Amino acid sequence: MNNFISNSTFATGSKLKVAIQKSGRLSEESLKLLKDCGIDLRNVKDRLKTESDNFPLEVFFLRDDDIPQYVEDGVADVGFVGENVVYEKNKKVTVVEKLGFGKCRLSVAVKKGDDYTDIFSLNGKRIATSYPVLVKNFLDKNNVNAEIHEISGSVEIAPGIGLADAVCDLVSSGSTLFMNGLKEVEIILQSQAVLIKNNHLNPELQALLNKIVFRIESVKRAKNNKYILLNAPNEKLSEIISLLPGMKSPTVLPLATEGWSSVHSVLSEKEFWDIIEQLKNAGAQGILVVPIEKMIL
Repeated sequence: MNNFISNSTFATGSKLKVAIQKSGRLSEESLKLLKDCGIDLRNVKDRLKTESDNFPLEVFFLRDDDIPQYVEDGVADVGFVGENVVYEKNKKVTVVEKLGFGKCRLSVAVKKGDDYTDIFSLNGKRIATSYPVLVKNFLDKNNVNAEIHEISGSVEIAPGIGLADAVCDLVSSGSTLFMNGLKEVEIILQSQAVLIKNNHLNPELQALLNKIVFRIESVKRAKNNKYILLNAPNEKLSEIISLLPGMKSPTVLPLATEGWSSVHSVLSEKEFWDIIEQLKNAGAQGILVVPIEKMIL
């Protein structure tokens, strides 16, 4: 761990202490999320610690595996970290918010040519992994008796060099497994970045965290929705409005052209294309789609 960190060194009173991965897949997106939340950080390049000029917050840049421990100990009040790390380390922290980025899965993979029928095919096998706690829990839950080899680094090479019969590692696209002659056979955990907190925050720090969570939820909601404007003939207005779920009800304004109205609403990203097609079929024209920066309910 980084020896420069201690509780006394960073006693900051009303400042919220935030732990972020110092490098890797979650670091950049965690910093971007804070920026999207309107939090300006001083120069973060090659820094171990920085702070905000417009919010009572300071950031520690740490190894991702260390973040749950620091949050449990109160060295950091909150942390951005992958769910896989939270559950592997099994520290006494609380998951406050799922953040929607850094999505991956923790999966078991075997050689492409292996005859794998079900989970019991792992009985008696050697599994190489950097996540021994999660793998053991998974095996115990399914009454499978396998040998776990804990290794760090690239576990995918383990079957190829005879160290193990299978691996359990994080998978995003699956291309790394494919390139190493492996096939994915079991998913242990679906993971994404989460915000965790210390279980004993004082009221002042909890209030600051609540402000951050409110902003994060607004940013997430905006990313999952689109603002649309369209022109609708008045005789089709009722049908078109019925297709728009929106937050409450769409805004309808008369156009200069008689018999036409402008309709404004919000659509969920998941149902966007299906509803757009229905709107066109119902007579909507000039549909304009605008990204939403923040969305406050």
